[in-house]
Amino acid sequence: MTGDEMPDTEQAPRPDQLSIVDTSSEGIRILTLVGEIDYDTCETLRQALDVPAATPPPRLVIDMRRVTFMDSTGINLFISAHQSATDAGGWIRLAAPTSPVMRTIQIVGLNALIDCHATLREALSP
Repeated sequence: MTGDEMPDTEQAPRPDQLSIVDTSSEGIRILTLVGEIDYDTCETLRQALDVPAATPPPRLVIDMRRVTFMDSTGINLFISAHQSATDAGGWIRLAAPTSPVMRTIQIVGLNALIDCHATLREALSP
């Protein structure tokens, strides 16, 4: 670097660290999450959790086996989504949370509010 050059201090924007695939199976909506759930990714998750008013009672399984981190933002989004689903006569279930994420879920007691299952198959069972 010569004396006239300035170091490039501008950083590239942080890439979105949460991807969501929205599928369904036998009338149950499945959201498969990959990455981190935190303040920076919450809007992506919030939009995915929104349920159109004209649908039948929402039945939603959230596949969390590839979620590496979740903070209070995710907890709050799931509580809000749970309340919306139950108000509409539906439900939400969490499937296969990783150990660190399950620890967070248990510490705050989210598992007492939303059913947590060890596998996606269990969460999809009636």
